[in-house]
Amino acid sequence: MGKTYDRIDGRLRTFIEEQPVFFTGTAPLTGEHVNISPKGRSGSLRVLDERTVAYLDFGGSHAETIAHLRENGRITLMWCAFTGPPNIVRVHGTGEPVFRDDPRFDDLVAGFGDADAPGLRAVIVVTANLISDTCGYAVPFMDYREERTLHADYFGRKSEEEFAVYCEGKDFNGVSMDGLPGLPLPLPPRSA
Repeated sequence: MGKTYDRIDGRLRTFIEEQPVFFTGTAPLTGEHVNISPKGRSGSLRVLDERTVAYLDFGGSHAETIAHLRENGRITLMWCAFTGPPNIVRVHGTGEPVFRDDPRFDDLVAGFGDADAPGLRAVIVVTANLISDTCGYAVPFMDYREERTLHADYFGRKSEEEFAVYCEGKDFNGVSMDGLPGLPLPLPPRSA
């Protein structure tokens, strides 16, 4: 049934890169809220090397993943095959949010090409501690139709200043539901 791997290469890398959606799971060391988030804007995930993946973190009403990573770094990423042969791949690891004022930010973002877009808050970099796959026999077949553009359209209408105000106006951006530090506010501006 399930196998573990030393690295993300070959078949695993191809599988990860072909999936239109993945899920993140994080939790605080104490507190009540485990967080699971779907991610899927086209081109927003990259396999950086055999043990490292990164994804673009866009604005939203919460920053639970960022808060949990700042507190303890624990994260699991999961991809499911909704088409083709059944499969589930998980990367259990340590994640780090790389914020706009971090010297690594611009170089990381440049690697995502056209996926870089308005509303980008951070790049989440995940170093794998355990890579595994399981059968996925119970995952249903689902047909991918197209990208939703609502998120990109919404943030595309905001200036950088309006996006910063948006982030500050949301209850759970600067502080998580469990009171942990989340997104650094005021939001650092992007370099030109």
